[in-house]
Amino acid sequence: MAAPTHEPVLLRRVVDLLAPALENDGAVLVDATLGLGGHTEAVLTRFPGARVVGVDRDPHALELSGQRLAPFADRLDLVHARYDDLPDALAGLGLARVDAVLFDLGVSSMQLDHRDRGFAYAEDAPLDMRMDDSADVATAADVLNTYDERGLTRVLREWGEERFARQIARAVVREREREPFDRSARLVELLRETIPAPARRTGGHPAKRTFQALRIEVNDELGTLRRALPAALDCIAVGGRVVVMSYHSLEDRLVKRAFVERTRSLVPDDLPVVPAGSEPVMRLVTRGSEQASAQEIEDNPRAASVRLRAIERVREDAA
Repeated sequence: MAAPTHEPVLLRRVVDLLAPALENDGAVLVDATLGLGGHTEAVLTRFPGARVVGVDRDPHALELSGQRLAPFADRLDLVHARYDDLPDALAGLGLARVDAVLFDLGVSSMQLDHRDRGFAYAEDAPLDMRMDDSADVATAADVLNTYDERGLTRVLREWGEERFARQIARAVVREREREPFDRSARLVELLRETIPAPARRTGGHPAKRTFQALRIEVNDELGTLRRALPAALDCIAVGGRVVVMSYHSLEDRLVKRAFVERTRSLVPDDLPVVPAGSEPVMRLVTRGSEQASAQEIEDNPRAASVRLRAIERVREDAA
């Protein structure tokens, strides 16, 4: 079966941001969220001397991207891992430092398109939502059927930023007593009934925030990102870059905080001269977060919520 393809979000801009770090022969990019391999394919095509380490927690993504990227097999290493396992993944390949790391966060187009994964609220499917469906972790159905009302409220409020978290949690607990949740259509129906009509008419699909919250909880997405960002920044060589695309404010907030911390001087602001060795070890490549153009959003609707940030290492950490 041929690997399906999707146009990656901000493809040209991402490759241009990575370019200064990948122009030398032997440069190594870690594509920490390989997915279907669109960004990696573009990098390997543009930079014939570059090597890519493709990391993904989803074994199906690795299989499909491996088919797509077969022409580049001699410059590609595929690793089944979460991106917070980056240090171990690189150590296993004998790499201490790399030249670039790319994160394209959130759920992939492939995962949304496979209805049996349970990520898409537009299709009735089992409530799974595990990005690695071979992992022995709780599914979305497990969360809905076992968390108490307070726990469900926390998940919906913190990870989904859902205004009606308490009402939804109460309704879930009530309805699961009648029958446990196992299909997405029943959950979507409950959300339509629970969220007030005026709120349903604004802010997109009424299930959007709840599905986001469940997906983040099942996959520990924010915890994984919180651990992965320092690991990625630590492994970058001087002149190397980290590029991150996030799709909601919770992710972007973590990225912004991690980047600001590495670009901050180690001396007080009122000191007239920064002593040698105390300068920031990194610099921001993008001013704030970049967004997709109206044309890109029209061509690729997934780009509507993207926030892109990039950072470059300019010197080694102080000893």
